[in-house]
Amino acid sequence: MANKPNLGDNRTGNYVSVFIVAGLCCFFFLLGAWQRSGFGKGDSIALEVTKSSEGCNVLPNLNVETHHGGDAGIGDESQSQVKEIKLCDAQYTDYSPCQDQQRAMTFPRENMIYRERHCPPDEEKLHCLIPAPKGYVTPFPWPKSRDYVPYANAPYKSLTVEKAIQNWIQYEGSVFRFPGGGTQFPQGADKYIDQLASVIPIENGTVRTALDTGCGVASWGAYLWKRNVIAMSFAPRDSHEAQIQFALERGVPAVIGVLGTIKMPYPSGAFDMAHCSRCLIPWGVNDGVYMKEVDRVLRPGGFWVLSGPPINWKTNYKAWQRPREELEEEQRKIEEVAKQLCWQKISEKGEIAIWQKSFDADSCREEGNSQMCKSGDPDDVWYKKMEVCITSYKKADTDALKPFPERLHAVPPRISGGSVPGVSVEAYVEDNETWKKHVSAYKKIIKILDSGRYRNIMDMNAGMGGFGAALTSPKMWVMNVVPTIANKKTLGVIFERGMIGIYQDWCEAFSTYPRTYDLIHANGLFSLYKNKCDFEDILIEMDRILRPEGAVIIRDSIDELIKVKRIVAGMRWNTKLVDHEDGPLVPEKILVAVKQYWVVGDNSTSTE
Repeated sequence: MANKPNLGDNRTGNYVSVFIVAGLCCFFFLLGAWQRSGFGKGDSIALEVTKSSEGCNVLPNLNVETHHGGDAGIGDESQSQVKEIKLCDAQYTDYSPCQDQQRAMTFPRENMIYRERHCPPDEEKLHCLIPAPKGYVTPFPWPKSRDYVPYANAPYKSLTVEKAIQNWIQYEGSVFRFPGGGTQFPQGADKYIDQLASVIPIENGTVRTALDTGCGVASWGAYLWKRNVIAMSFAPRDSHEAQIQFALERGVPAVIGVLGTIKMPYPSGAFDMAHCSRCLIPWGVNDGVYMKEVDRVLRPGGFWVLSGPPINWKTNYKAWQRPREELEEEQRKIEEVAKQLCWQKISEKGEIAIWQKSFDADSCREEGNSQMCKSGDPDDVWYKKMEVCITSYKKADTDALKPFPERLHAVPPRISGGSVPGVSVEAYVEDNETWKKHVSAYKKIIKILDSGRYRNIMDMNAGMGGFGAALTSPKMWVMNVVPTIANKKTLGVIFERGMIGIYQDWCEAFSTYPRTYDLIHANGLFSLYKNKCDFEDILIEMDRILRPEGAVIIRDSIDELIKVKRIVAGMRWNTKLVDHEDGPLVPEKILVAVKQYWVVGDNSTSTE
């Protein structure tokens, strides 16, 4: 005899279903509300989250409640005391821990040592949340941000006076305007780049990654973007206030950095082109150590551009107000080092000289040359001293790359040539497919992910760059960070794919100003740094570099995310823990967060 259906059980199941659907609706409504503009009003772009989640048919196979039964119950934080992380004083609005001016002045000025990274020890770390300045607003979307930056976000006018005649930056009411000029290109970056493109194959995808040393406000990199070239720009934190902050506010990749005594935090053979436009770097000194460091990071066949002194010194020495003998000797030293490096000068016109690095540099160097570097790994650079020697390259590193964008998903030469131990071609292809699936899931959680709302994106543990490759769009760029303690050295692979990145130890602060990234992604980061340094320090640093109302996506094991969630409960983040896209039985989970909007003097924890 058949059993009668239990009507009470059916009703209970219906109530549970209704409750889950209602919860989903509330979550996506709140996610849209979090994305307000800096004025505290609804951001029209961000509100698309709410509109697009009508009917709540978002991620139907992804339960926003986890099913992990261990460790104190997720979502019930009332049972454990929350440690509230205090707010920093207003004087720290633009605090960059490893480039702090007061600390810097205690170091020697010789060879720019004082402008290099000098991070505070644990006992001197602030352990507080950096405030935004009063009036802070969401930056303009790209491409408007290239030309306009809200004054309130970086309220420094010194460059408008000091560089007024050079067309760098102008102050116009509530905004700064960037006309695209520079010391060496007063007629604009576009015309300057046209000159370079008459010699360098910038337009066909051969040149994709570029390095701009001493970049100013990064107009060169900003105008290369529309030509499908992505530039890593850097300049020191110096008397010219906020150069790098301006660059990042404009939506241009940049970091605080200097050529001093330490190697640049990039792998060997990474860039297709390197550039110096009156960057004031003494290229010929110390046996050409700076040129040799550029050679290390320049890909075989890559180009080096030098514009300004001492190029064409015979014509310009009077205008530069420098002795002609001094300029002549400066250029002689540069030419001498270029010859040692097997660089061929392919153009010198006006004040612009262009060299090309040999495709097979080793063949033109004498066997047993004492100038060849003896150290083993040319990618081992973190806090390593520059060497006055010439870097050799493995054969795989000299293989021809496909033009961009084809190279984005093609197998990089370092993998096909076996230069990355433990990474096969099959593993690379599988990683690509995995990240396409992950990013597809992210777009369902954050509907505005590729709308243009997020321009500056950071991947804190980038692996082979799968996350960045799946996101690639003219609307955004990704700073692919490979931790110095990562199991595999994959940063060279990322550059070969036509993306940019940098090495970093996340036990220290990143070389950037506060509020310079719109979205931060961290995959397996906390598992990687477990027992290495304090999770709270990492999360406070994430908060420092994240814009108000910026988003965070943390993918990690449930155990690590529980620890993270307890810490951020004391920060001004709104969070939600969700299951892996493959279902609740997968132990890896996703923590999605949005940083609340608050500014100097705002002691309220409310987002209203």
